Amino acid sequence: MKDLESLNATFVIDTFLLLLIGIGPKIALVPFLDVTSDMTEATKRRVLRKMLSTAATVAALLLVLGGLLTRLLHFSPGALGVASGIILLIIAVTMVLGQQDGDGGSHPVAGRDPMRVAVFPLAVPYLLNPAGIVALVTLSAEAGTIAVLAVAVAVLVVVLALDAAVFRWAVQVGDKLDASRMLVTEKVFGFLLAALAVQLALNGLSDVGVIHLVTSH
Repeated sequence: MKDLESLNATFVIDTFLLLLIGIGPKIALVPFLDVTSDMTEATKRRVLRKMLSTAATVAALLLVLGGLLTRLLHFSPGALGVASGIILLIIAVTMVLGQQDGDGGSHPVAGRDPMRVAVFPLAVPYLLNPAGIVALVTLSAEAGTIAVLAVAVAVLVVVLALDAAVFRWAVQVGDKLDASRMLVTEKVFGFLLAALAVQLALNGLSDVGVIHLVTSH
């Protein structure tokens, strides 16, 4: 359990980095630009607001109720890590190999209500991705004091503010962004996410006692 003694710069930085990966802009940015490319600027802004509000609401609920959910549904953080690692790996493979049907991959969006697309797949699982779900539920389950939970909430607010700034900038300059460069960065980040997905699964397997991980120093 995280208590007052664990409230230090390392905890804050680690939490920020985990949430930046789990609910940061990178995974959702290219899909957002693709989905909204033919929309008017007003519609893009509506989609952006819906995406951000949905991801923020789900993230806040997970942070507050995640520990309770693990007890009610009788699953361990380790099991959540394995499941999230598998799902994140699927997302990473899609990013690296590209969409096969040119219509949103496993989440087709053509002809759908933009507000529904903003909720799924943009808000979840792209903006709030499986790594973020693991981080939020784990923070909730391990928070030993209200102060620790309050710090986690504050870090989450900072990350969401960064998301809002990045996506608002993307709405304004999306037409001017070099598609080929965006594609290259997506492929590279997809490889990194694949590694993170494997690590999530390994950590989960270690937590439930299936394997033993040797920590390098």
